[in-house]
Amino acid sequence: MSLIIKDMVNMATKRLEASGCLTPKLDAEILLLYYMGTDRSFLFAHFGDSMDDKRCEAYFELVDERATGKPLQYITGRQEFMGISFFVSDSVLIPRQDTEALVEEVIKIANENHKTLGTLNILDLCCGSGAIGVSLAYYLTKVKLVATDISTKALSVAAKNAADYRVSGKIKFILGDLFAPLKTGAFGKRHFDMIVSNPPYIKSDVLPTLQREITEYEPLIALDGGKDGLDFYRKIVAEAPAHLKKHGWLLLEIGYDQAQDLCELITADGRYGDVEIIKDLAGLDRIVKTRRKK
Repeated sequence: MSLIIKDMVNMATKRLEASGCLTPKLDAEILLLYYMGTDRSFLFAHFGDSMDDKRCEAYFELVDERATGKPLQYITGRQEFMGISFFVSDSVLIPRQDTEALVEEVIKIANENHKTLGTLNILDLCCGSGAIGVSLAYYLTKVKLVATDISTKALSVAAKNAADYRVSGKIKFILGDLFAPLKTGAFGKRHFDMIVSNPPYIKSDVLPTLQREITEYEPLIALDGGKDGLDFYRKIVAEAPAHLKKHGWLLLEIGYDQAQDLCELITADGRYGDVEIIKDLAGLDRIVKTRRKK
């Protein structure tokens, strides 16, 4: 017995809809394309084709996996970010489009200051999948990055992404908590033109209220920002000046409601200049940017 592809997608859509999936038809189609190793144009042209029992069974196993709440990206192993297809596993957060605002702002700064900066030296804290650092290395010609993360598995994912896009020579990945690995060894005296980070910033008591795709599958260590969501920001704001060049930039991704709190932290520190808040495509506060005074 075989099934027509159109009927398979419809059956999968109903299965995912019943499981609470927010985009059941889209996910059903993406899973089929992933299984078949083809693109959307093929799907539209072959909706009337049939598939044998063995292939139908394999496809519906993927659908069942998605129905448990497992993110689509962890099933397919891919997520697009900044026009790049990144490899992801459940060892890293899935890159979000919101974070593209951070990368785009760094590229803007680099383009506006390329004559005075030369090669841009950037520190990427909590690098995770490498989405930020690899994107910057891919799109900027004159850049060198150091990327840190506390997870060895996350660094392996990031290193793979760097290798896949042939930018490994521009990025040094090192294991450690925030600035800790920079305080010893070869990196101890290094100062950067820019420090960027998308740190954990979700309030601890909010985490259980998030959708199951996040709470049951994504690494909570990369999400939990402490009681008020500001634990990592306090550490970064306090320690960044020791690793920034004079007038070096600090850019941090934030939650939509954290701009005021972070601006107050930066202003109270006294070692930074003006603070700018940058919005994402949805019009929400997303990036806080400032510079070391001296």
